[in-house]
Amino acid sequence: MIDYLIGTLESKTTNNITIDVNGIGYAVSISINTFSKLPEIGEQVKLYIIEAVSGMYGGVIYLYGFLSREDRNMYVLVKEEVPGTGAKKAMEYIDKISKSFIDFKTAILKKDTVMLQSIFGFTKKTSEKLISALKDKIQDICVVGEQKWSNVDASENSIILEAIDGLVALGYKESQARCVVNKLYVPEKGISVEELIRKSLQNL
Repeated sequence: MIDYLIGTLESKTTNNITIDVNGIGYAVSISINTFSKLPEIGEQVKLYIIEAVSGMYGGVIYLYGFLSREDRNMYVLVKEEVPGTGAKKAMEYIDKISKSFIDFKTAILKKDTVMLQSIFGFTKKTSEKLISALKDKIQDICVVGEQKWSNVDASENSIILEAIDGLVALGYKESQARCVVNKLYVPEKGISVEELIRKSLQNL
């Protein structure tokens, strides 16, 4: 079993990298958050690894890499505890969760489906599934960093969600809407849903 790899970063894309370890190239799947923190090509990198077996009779081994043990532990928790979540689906979840692991943990413990939808981009159904699966398990997972949305209450999350829904109703993709709304929303300014939608339209 591989615990971690240390080697030269040979190539990188938003979801895959190649690490040269003593002349052997390892292809490793990564999240977008991990990609954004990688060094330049040719520099040394260390990734903590999860191995996943796929194919009939365990024919193919895929490697998934994380920059810290904490990130890897969150991935393992999601993969093992959330029903119907395989290795690739868990990585899709981690892409969203990695916006702020500590805020995600808080949202799960508070059973805050609105925050999971508005900040992290999960559907209501998936948010409920995550809470049900993780609420009694996530407390044991260590996460680091400061909360980004700790002062955003339920009503403010609702404004974000309503603005996103409004933009989707106007024909924009949910991913586009969520990106621009989260970028423009400033809690302390007390912006209304209508004004947030108007400002968002100016940036789409």
